[in-house]
Amino acid sequence: MAYREAVARTKRRAFRDEDYWGRPLPGFGDPHARLLIIGLAPAAHGGNRTGRMFTGDRSGDFLYARLHEAGFANQASSKHRGDGLKLSGVYITATARCAPPDNHPSLHEIANCRPYLEAELDLLRPRAVLALGKIAFDGYLKLLRDRGALERAPRFVFRHGASHFLAPSSGGPPVRLFAAYHPSQQNTQTGRVTASMYRRLLRKIRRFLES
Repeated sequence: MAYREAVARTKRRAFRDEDYWGRPLPGFGDPHARLLIIGLAPAAHGGNRTGRMFTGDRSGDFLYARLHEAGFANQASSKHRGDGLKLSGVYITATARCAPPDNHPSLHEIANCRPYLEAELDLLRPRAVLALGKIAFDGYLKLLRDRGALERAPRFVFRHGASHFLAPSSGGPPVRLFAAYHPSQQNTQTGRVTASMYRRLLRKIRRFLES
């Protein structure tokens, strides 16, 4: 909390004339979404500035361009909350709701924010979940295990493009968990994450949802 508010006060020089959001970020998207995308946390000068997940930063530039190509978004860019972006069949959330130092939320912060993710899961009941990065991947599985929502608790391996069938113990609908490397600027600039990697994965998710 202290970090996000300090960033909102001091700002980045390029955005010094803007009013930063500087508060916890809600998820957003299609309330009838069958695909839930779980990110890591708001970027200090992205979502923490604009007030919307993956909006106003390089990660969002990459992600929304791919979602637009796959038919999940009505436009390929996301600059501010009022830019007309609409998601179709997708809802975007995160493991942590406040911008953390060094883009790495603590376990304590993730635990504090988990009730919001739980509430979104209960409301949406998605058929597919896409975890962006290992922290989101592990956090989602831990949430399910802690709630006793898995019939079994195997060790799921995180790697880009992997998918896992999750059979809930509650008798609810099964979920397919997909994994992706986070579209951070560090990953996209080094080539660890490419546009073609995301295109292939989103096509795979689209085929699953339409099956």
